[in-house]
Amino acid sequence: MFSPSEKVNANRTYITIPLDKPEISLSEKHMTDPKQHIKPATLNEQPWNTFTIKQGNTLSSLFSNAGFNDKTMYEVIGKNRQNKQITNIYPGEKISFLSNNQQQLSSIKLARSPIESLLFTKQLDGHFEHKIITRQPEVQIAYAEGKIDSSLFLAGDKAGLSQAQIMELATIFGWDIDFILDIRSGDQFNLIYEELYLDGEKYKNGKILAANFFNQGKEYSAVLFHQKDGSSNYFTPEGKSMRKAFIRTPVDFARISSRFSLNRKHPVLHRIRAHKGTDYAAARGTPIKATGDGKISHLGRKGGYGRAVVIQHGQSISTLYAHMSRYAKGLKKGSRVKQGQIIGYIGSSGLATGPHLHYEFRVNGVQRDSLKVKLPHARPIPKDELISFKLETSTYLAQLSTFNSSFQLAVNH
Repeated sequence: MFSPSEKVNANRTYITIPLDKPEISLSEKHMTDPKQHIKPATLNEQPWNTFTIKQGNTLSSLFSNAGFNDKTMYEVIGKNRQNKQITNIYPGEKISFLSNNQQQLSSIKLARSPIESLLFTKQLDGHFEHKIITRQPEVQIAYAEGKIDSSLFLAGDKAGLSQAQIMELATIFGWDIDFILDIRSGDQFNLIYEELYLDGEKYKNGKILAANFFNQGKEYSAVLFHQKDGSSNYFTPEGKSMRKAFIRTPVDFARISSRFSLNRKHPVLHRIRAHKGTDYAAARGTPIKATGDGKISHLGRKGGYGRAVVIQHGQSISTLYAHMSRYAKGLKKGSRVKQGQIIGYIGSSGLATGPHLHYEFRVNGVQRDSLKVKLPHARPIPKDELISFKLETSTYLAQLSTFNSSFQLAVNH
């Protein structure tokens, strides 16, 4: 996927830009009413006894390994619904037991991830109080750049990006660039993103803060902005949403096997018949995504389309998804769906020679070429947030512009 038609040499550099951030800290979210809070027992305690949860372990067996019986386990769970979270354990997690000098259990810590743990502490009245402990990683800002040779994934990997970041980069620009058809050798990208650290060690890559993508000589720019309503979205430097009302492709990791054409010979009927949609060939069972928010107006068999879903988007636009093997669970006629939500899976039901998705984009009931139709934008930055937008994003855009200038000089010389 995301592959151009020919190869050129890759070119990338990687620079880390540290920012002044507070030291790593712990924050606790109390799950009980603070007015009813009872201080835990203060008897002397022993070191934590820690176990890595393995396949086949049960909570009972882990308590036994730590020297406690099922009665103690049920005391921890108690009648508090929040405490029942300790029964959901998964391989790779760590569970730790803390005892006092009388060998009684005083605390349990279940580490869900390097940044989140569940802590159960015994109170003076004998019950266990539940808390969520969240570590706040130290954030550093990193810069990466690349020039595409054989694929976006390879170029992104050489630039030090994770697969999740490469997919995020494709998602950010996916409304303007078709990453199946439009990518070419020589296309370039650069970006500023977060790196998250715990105890001085890199934990993982974070969000992309600003990015440029150069596709077939045209430059696209995007920057992340946190809005008043709590949402975070990508916008152009002018404040227009990168997000369109529709995404271009309803299937990831697919190839176009047949385009919109009014003079195509039908592969099953063997006669000239207009093909008023786009076909995406992929393995049976590949997820199919709704290309826009809307309401399902049809879910079921539909003649030669086989198992099909039709989504109505407002008054004038609808999309059709055909030849499915099955539908996503919980959907029915009248269900509301969100852009990117999985609605079904690729198959070959109806008049189909092999597994693929037949996708149609209709305006006032008339099929349009989904690869060429102009897609409407989502809402831009509200006017009352424009000043905040400029202040929050100007630093990242300036840094990206500076490094981009150096990158272009290196690429062109």
